[in-house]
Amino acid sequence: MVAIVKYGIIGVGMMGREHLINLYHLKSEGVSVVCIADPHVPSQKYAQKLAESFNWNLQVFSGHKQLLESGLCDVVVVSTPNMTHYEILMDIINHPKPHHVLVEKPLCTNVSDCKKVITAAKKRSDMLVQVGLEYRYMPPVAKLIDIVKEGKLGKVKMVAIREHRFPFLVKVDNWNRFNCNTGGTLVEKCCHFFDLMRLFIGANPVRVMASGAMDLNHKDEEYDGRVPDIIDNAYVIVEFDNGCRGMLDLCMFAEGSKNEQEISVVGDIGKSEALVPESIVRWGTRAEGKNGVQTLLAEDKRIKYDGLHHGSSYLEHLQFLSAVRARGEQAPAVGLHDGLVSVAIGVAAQLSIQKGRSVTIEEVMHEQLVQPTKS
Repeated sequence: MVAIVKYGIIGVGMMGREHLINLYHLKSEGVSVVCIADPHVPSQKYAQKLAESFNWNLQVFSGHKQLLESGLCDVVVVSTPNMTHYEILMDIINHPKPHHVLVEKPLCTNVSDCKKVITAAKKRSDMLVQVGLEYRYMPPVAKLIDIVKEGKLGKVKMVAIREHRFPFLVKVDNWNRFNCNTGGTLVEKCCHFFDLMRLFIGANPVRVMASGAMDLNHKDEEYDGRVPDIIDNAYVIVEFDNGCRGMLDLCMFAEGSKNEQEISVVGDIGKSEALVPESIVRWGTRAEGKNGVQTLLAEDKRIKYDGLHHGSSYLEHLQFLSAVRARGEQAPAVGLHDGLVSVAIGVAAQLSIQKGRSVTIEEVMHEQLVQPTKS
């Protein structure tokens, strides 16, 4: 009989409830959500109603400290607004009872707080902390990662990522409309893509050049006398310490797109691309040319719930559960340093736009970076 792993969710807004649904679909794996914490009463009620439909009886708390003190859960999912991550993570890490943690991206809204979390977590060998950079698990992206790892493209030279999508969604109290809460669009949204660039290239970033603006979205909105300041489009170039380059093309007023993400990796002998949500992957070599390009539909039969991110959150939870059950023998697939570097690139990009010049990673983070964790 497999022991039940008991989960608590801190923050049950849109993403918190998404985690709740994913964990329900892992019920057969020995998972149960036993408690939630959120100061927003409507969010509590939505989550309770959802849990009742799963025959889960949740203990409800208004704050994360009460949840931790309850001792009810073994694993905590942190899906609160970005600007709250630092305080909550530090409280979890410093709590006497160990709780394994899956924290939504971004790890924190700035580099300094990320580094403090990492320093604190090093003292807790009895805890796992994974960062929710789940785009790695989208089936077409996972297939693209495999193609790169297998050497089918040779040595990677360039990565180009296009995200053309809809504007930011409405969140509780509209917290995601302001840079001071999110870290900026290129931290909040694009840490996913900077993580993928680093994973494909297998090196660390050294310099970032960006151009972006708030051109269309949210300009006619006002909250407590403040107008939103989050950018809605940008180009970002990232240079890596092995001479490779990555480029992000972001547009958040491009609802007329067939695919939200188009990810291209080019090596010295070939090229591959992944299209999301079509879930199509193509690859070919320079020698065979366009007539030799192969195409497949990327699928993962393990996925029981597609959800908001094309099954990647389900696979993320499946992997993290495996690490939790390994009792220290298996590291989290996406570590704290991965979360830190993805934030650092985003911070550098935001700063590049603000200052109108290139920004080095050294400017935003003065320490040696580790290599990316391999999925």
